[in-house]
Amino acid sequence: MKGDLIIINMISTQNIEQAKNLIKKEIQQKIKPIMVQAQNDDFNRKILEYGKFNILLSPEKQAKERSLRQIDSGFNHVLANIATKNNIAIGIEIKEISELSKENKARRLEKIIQNIKICRKSKTKIALLNYKDKKDAASFLISLGASTQQAKDALSLDF
Repeated sequence: MKGDLIIINMISTQNIEQAKNLIKKEIQQKIKPIMVQAQNDDFNRKILEYGKFNILLSPEKQAKERSLRQIDSGFNHVLANIATKNNIAIGIEIKEISELSKENKARRLEKIIQNIKICRKSKTKIALLNYKDKKDAASFLISLGASTQQAKDALSLDF
């Protein structure tokens, strides 16, 4: 299974009620997997508590700039525990990262590394999207700090 062959509908609205309604419609149409684009902290918490979808995509994308002592990766242990409880994976999109400038790519990757550590501690699933080669994708995740089991699961998630 190649990552670029999966067709996924993404919900990218910022309105929580509208997002819930779109999730309900996709469930009725039996569309799998259902992916929600991460927004602000409040939206992410409410949508994770709602559950009923499969992937929360790129919580690090909306995060604030880092300070000297803290990296705001848009994801924390509380959200990770909620995601684990509701069986929701955290999505990482390779294509989007590869198109960033070098500086922005480095900043995004440091946030992803932090999110992977949080996911590893709380046993939250990770989903890697738009990869071309399975071995390279697994190596990429391992180099970012994912365990071998996390990398294996991220490439073979079955919704």
